[in-house]
Amino acid sequence: MYDKEKDAIGAFLRGEMDRRSLIRRLGALSVTAGAAGTLYNMMATNAQAADFDWKKHSGKGIKLLLNKHPYTDAMIANLDNFKQLTGMDVTYDIFPEDVYFDKVTAALSSGSTEYDAFMTGAYMTWTYGPAGWIVDHNEWINDPAKTNPNYNWDDMLPGVRKSCAWNGVPGGELGSDDAKQWCIPWGYEQNNLTYNAAMLEKAGLDVPTNLDQMLEVAAAVQAANDGVYGVGVRGSRSWATIHPGFLSAYANFGEADLTNDGGSLSAAMNTAGSKEFHAKWVKMIQDSGASDWSSHTWYQVGTDLGAGKSAMIFDADILGYFMNGGENAMAGQLAYAPFAANPEASAPTPNIWIWSLAMSKFSKDLDATWYFMQWASGPEHGLFGATQMDFVNPVRQSVWNSDIFRERLNKSYPGYVEMHDVSAPGASIKFTAQPLFFDLTTEWAATLQQMVANEVPVDEGLDQLADSMNSQLADAGLR
Repeated sequence: MYDKEKDAIGAFLRGEMDRRSLIRRLGALSVTAGAAGTLYNMMATNAQAADFDWKKHSGKGIKLLLNKHPYTDAMIANLDNFKQLTGMDVTYDIFPEDVYFDKVTAALSSGSTEYDAFMTGAYMTWTYGPAGWIVDHNEWINDPAKTNPNYNWDDMLPGVRKSCAWNGVPGGELGSDDAKQWCIPWGYEQNNLTYNAAMLEKAGLDVPTNLDQMLEVAAAVQAANDGVYGVGVRGSRSWATIHPGFLSAYANFGEADLTNDGGSLSAAMNTAGSKEFHAKWVKMIQDSGASDWSSHTWYQVGTDLGAGKSAMIFDADILGYFMNGGENAMAGQLAYAPFAANPEASAPTPNIWIWSLAMSKFSKDLDATWYFMQWASGPEHGLFGATQMDFVNPVRQSVWNSDIFRERLNKSYPGYVEMHDVSAPGASIKFTAQPLFFDLTTEWAATLQQMVANEVPVDEGLDQLADSMNSQLADAGLR
């Protein structure tokens, strides 16, 4: 069974057949995309064993600390392949996100040896790295005795890979030559536009392509659809309100959170350009946002779109992906588009969130843990997750090049592939790396709430915010 299919995939893995030829051959054999992905993963896993001693740590076990997430589901679904490949055992604890990061901080700050590796956001490593709680993964990536020759580190999308590396100097450029690779990218989120195609069509509206158009379209689609608000964006008093659509648009206008003058950091959100941007963003929310916007997190933004309560969201593309399936009322009715807020910009420049993997400095066996790390972030598992599970967005270009993956997305998620391809070259973390990140961005979100509620004028609010930030930076010795 599957002998002809295995022959075709084997030829592809040996470089004797290109991707399109493989797709045609499998199609002629009536192999579905799902079955093809399963076979490919199995054979690629077997092929790995021929080039590297994956059994070096056979009999050992590692323990993971994981966030409840579709990326975690994809890893668990494929874990038997890792165990077969390495002879290692893997156990794990999974927690929901509302308590997950507290669990990580507690484990790391106490020096606990319970967990060998864990999921993290890149922003969190700006604390974990300088504190000495995690390792510089370059030591393992660059060691051919510990990393399999087909790992292909350069296959990682450049903006994503560099965003997970920092030299530890406040204000230091992400991905610099002296940067430490504090975490390994696993899956990431761009921030672009997901919209309800039927609602825009009913109002006779085109998809907005910049911020001025978004204000107009959001107001018009809201007027044309009873009980619907125009655009969903986050609004809770949290750093997580600033990093998705807001900062993606802000950075597209060339605005920054902080300036760095020879190592002295200063707040940058009270420039004329920043004030103009904030005024438009505030008006958009006031005119066409959710009535309870100030409580909206990732969850509320997504569920309102999925339930048909909003016509658009400017948020994580994978949030729009999840809302287009399952039991959501609007499943199958959503579409996707790249979004460059600045009409003079040549392309989107989305800020990104990166779910990553990191090894605890307190692991009892870092070398054995690295075997799991390179498998979980490798191209074979990435393709499995992308074609068999909801492992979007993958961080490897080779997975995005997969016709099987692209065909799967094009079938049910119109515009998603094109949106990603247009945005990926400009996708990276736009924040300045520094230890007060969470405090300063949370205060930024609080000021945004005050401006939307008309408690403070935009100009005055941003001047006050900049003064407060500068005082905190000075107190911390960063200014």
